[in-house]
Amino acid sequence: MDHNAKGSDPFAETLDSPAPTPTPQRAAAPQRAGMGLVEGSCPHLTGETCDLLRRRLRAAALLLFAGFAAFLVLRLVQGATAADEGRPYLLGTQVIVTAVLGLISAMLCTRCKGALRMLRTRELIVFGLPAGFFLLLQADHIQTCAAKGFLPNIGGPWVFLMFTYALFIPNTWRRAGLVLGAMAAAPIAMMVALWMTHDQCAHCMAADAMYVPQTSLLLIVSAIGATFGVHTIGALRREAFRARQLGQYYLKERIGAGGMGEVYLAEHQLLKRPCAIKLIRPEKAGDPQVLARFEREVQATAKLSHWNTIDIYDYGIADDGTFYYVMEFLPGLSLDRLVEQNGPLPAERVVHLLRQVCAALREAHEAGLIHRDIKPGNIFAAERGGVQDVAKLLDFGLAKPMTKVDSLQLTQDGGITGSPLYMSPEQVTGDNSPDARSDIYALGCVAYYLLTGCAPFERGQAIKVLLAHANDQVTPPRQLVADIPADLEDVVLRCLAKRPEDRYQDAASLADALAACESADRWSREEAAAWWRNHARGDVGYALA
Repeated sequence: MDHNAKGSDPFAETLDSPAPTPTPQRAAAPQRAGMGLVEGSCPHLTGETCDLLRRRLRAAALLLFAGFAAFLVLRLVQGATAADEGRPYLLGTQVIVTAVLGLISAMLCTRCKGALRMLRTRELIVFGLPAGFFLLLQADHIQTCAAKGFLPNIGGPWVFLMFTYALFIPNTWRRAGLVLGAMAAAPIAMMVALWMTHDQCAHCMAADAMYVPQTSLLLIVSAIGATFGVHTIGALRREAFRARQLGQYYLKERIGAGGMGEVYLAEHQLLKRPCAIKLIRPEKAGDPQVLARFEREVQATAKLSHWNTIDIYDYGIADDGTFYYVMEFLPGLSLDRLVEQNGPLPAERVVHLLRQVCAALREAHEAGLIHRDIKPGNIFAAERGGVQDVAKLLDFGLAKPMTKVDSLQLTQDGGITGSPLYMSPEQVTGDNSPDARSDIYALGCVAYYLLTGCAPFERGQAIKVLLAHANDQVTPPRQLVADIPADLEDVVLRCLAKRPEDRYQDAASLADALAACESADRWSREEAAAWWRNHARGDVGYALA
């Protein structure tokens, strides 16, 4: 894989509008990371960039809140001064600004999510209220001028506000220039207005010939410097973004995480094809031999071409030793989320999905691979080619060849592999080497879960679940859900037989048994499309085991 290949410049978009909402029938195509990820100002900000804007905006709101609260406490401790007499509106306005900043800081909590429009509105409030208060103070300097014969310096608060904005808010330099230019222009315009409308203020400004030019120059230079700072920060962020590239791919946002690594939404720079990249970091794998095993297994999985197996596009090892492989990005829901959100599935839909998984397993088993981690989270009900409820078998990360390989060290990883809720008895006990019938057992557990909404054995502790798989008889699913067809229950219970020889011996036999059920072929493409229109929540993604 060419790690030095260059794509087109992804930092070209500068608009600022909300992203469209994906529909259940057709997920919205993932957008380029580009400016949205790096600078936070493109038409379709990624979730990661919105999170960055929310965190930075919260930090800025907290800083401004702390400053206003400190001066408010100081004013209250000192009590009313001669300068404050007859002007209670100043104290009242300061209290309101402080309270609103504190409220917005709380609303932008670390667990809160927000759309771009809402975040931009809060950005306007966070910086607009202090700016308004500073203009009010500046207008009130009329009385100071009349009482003391001079105008106080107004530059300090505005410079602080400008650089707070520049440091904290992710922006393009053009958008930042407009905002910072407005911050500089407002107090200058107020000075001009006071000079033109109040003779006393004009006299004070004339008495100090350097007051207007020095203040104006300070504000203008500060706005220019802050805008340049935004540009510099953006450049650094772009460098950090480029560091996240893996060869021809660049990472857009994290969409999953598990024990061995993370999954990112990514895009091929030249093809502009969305994909999912699974990263397995060296510290997670723990042993270089484990990474070697993953590499070997990805090579084997990439040879699988069945429609119901997730496509592997590419793989590689980054400079820091991170192993990664590139998969198709699936719009839809994993079966565990499907059941969590909507409850047990009807029998005809379960049969429809399981027959597709059997087809994928048949190819894998004939190629000498067993999966060893079949579970609802590793099966996706996806939309492919305009067809809904296409079952996709994911994550062959624990797959193991059934035939011997050259290096014994690569296959003897020594330990129980799989998910306790869906693990076959022979995987638990280690008495027999897992084979295709172990996947049949796990698929029976998945069928049980889809039909009833719970796994065959739920004991609260992993060790108790494992022991139950090895020793306990499962509760027939019809005792939990009465309308499950008897013939389908028989198929599920045979899959869950303790002895491998009592189960279906291969995926083809299980597929034939499912096809013979009364519920077979009763879940049509039209019914699937109608279900997604009525029930789907617009979720898209890839589930990491």
